[in-house]
Amino acid sequence: MAYLLALDQGTTSSRAIVFDADGRVRGLAQQAFAQHFPAPDRVEHDPQDILRTQLDCAREALANAGVAAREVAAIGIANQRETTVLWERASGRALAPAIVWQDRRTAVECERLRAAGCAEDVRARTGLELDPYFSATKLAWLLDHVPDARVRAERGELAFGTIDSWLLWHLSGGRLHLTDAGNAARTLLFNLHTLDWDPVLLKRFRIPPVLLPRVVASSGVCGETDPALFGAAIPIAGIGGDQQAATFGQACLAPGMAKNTYGTGCFLLMNTGHVPVASAHRLLTTVGWTGVDAAPSYALEGSVFMGGAVVQWLRDGLGLVKRASEVEALAASVPDSGGVVLVPAFTGLGAPYWDPHARGTLLGLSRGSGAAHIARAALEAIAMQSADLVQAMARDGAAPLAELRVDGGAAANDLLMQMQADLLGVPVLRPRLLETTAFGAACLAALGCGLWKRPQEIATHWQLDRRFEPRWPAARRDEARAVWVRAVERARAWAQD
Repeated sequence: MAYLLALDQGTTSSRAIVFDADGRVRGLAQQAFAQHFPAPDRVEHDPQDILRTQLDCAREALANAGVAAREVAAIGIANQRETTVLWERASGRALAPAIVWQDRRTAVECERLRAAGCAEDVRARTGLELDPYFSATKLAWLLDHVPDARVRAERGELAFGTIDSWLLWHLSGGRLHLTDAGNAARTLLFNLHTLDWDPVLLKRFRIPPVLLPRVVASSGVCGETDPALFGAAIPIAGIGGDQQAATFGQACLAPGMAKNTYGTGCFLLMNTGHVPVASAHRLLTTVGWTGVDAAPSYALEGSVFMGGAVVQWLRDGLGLVKRASEVEALAASVPDSGGVVLVPAFTGLGAPYWDPHARGTLLGLSRGSGAAHIARAALEAIAMQSADLVQAMARDGAAPLAELRVDGGAAANDLLMQMQADLLGVPVLRPRLLETTAFGAACLAALGCGLWKRPQEIATHWQLDRRFEPRWPAARRDEARAVWVRAVERARAWAQD
């Protein structure tokens, strides 16, 4: 039997899962790694932590599955997107901490470019907002602040990549400097229409072209691992940003199908087919994947910066619970939030607001407010932010949402999923396998190496765990949404100078 090894490199942990040819989990491993917050607007990772934990997890997952490297048909990679690494080609050594997608240090530079009239042209070329979320201004910051980096970059001594590129470089022993179109499309440097690096944007963001990885198909063999890593060379046949991979793993293969991943953030993607659909309501137009069909697949995306991270804050910041799994019971111990509303804009607000100066706000507190009310307000905030995205998609003229497929760690929270169905007014479908990001990477690899022949085979492996039907009448839903909108307005522009 042939196996697939999925590497799922996330924002707070690395994991690896071994799947068999029928899509069943045979072994897995996961390791958390340190988060670094050197200033209020900064979020960093040690690239070596990412590499070490990901390789350790891969070896442990293979061992847990009892599978040797020579039995693995292919590796698929899914990764946290936009996070930016700059490294030395000769040694493979990162020159600075990775700047994480949540980092807001370049907000002022984005505002300068916006004031210079660049935003509309950037959106037309990339489908993205001019925001610190994306990689271009992060990379420019590194080139300007790491000693000699810009000079060395011009000489061709350095390499840039998002996390997929960083892993591919080291998996291949420095032979592969690659990315796929889905990851490239999150950098603000990639043209959505030519499907190549855009020379106008490279000049605007002051990025030397020699730094950039080569863009390859999301599904297809692009190289192999160094045999010394796992005991034998393994083909690498799938690359996808975590949200594109999750959409693929959820079998959202037809236009109009949508999924929401409840991870550190929440990311809602709707398949729009082979045509990029421009958004008038500040959603993102992005490449889904390439190499699966004759033409690329595109998606509309809404990004929420604080999803499951809100639960982590309740645990680590406030100490309301000892384990994240306890939040559901705490929130369910009260019938409602008692008027408490939390806007978790700890790192600004993503779509559809794109406000880097918004900050977390807790409103409606009274003498009767307690830990349970705050916990319930936190879960409601996650569902409310996702409802904002669906509303924006509807205003963009997307087909009415028939159902929402969900995944990610927080999707295991029944109360949150029921809240989501109530606020959307459509069924929420949770599959048996919540690790759809890793599964999507495995699916890209299975098709890329020829183990599977047709993308439709993915749907045969998708199995429903539970369907959450909406219970609220429209009037209650509208009332709750109106309160949320008032709260968001109070959180916006708080950190503005």
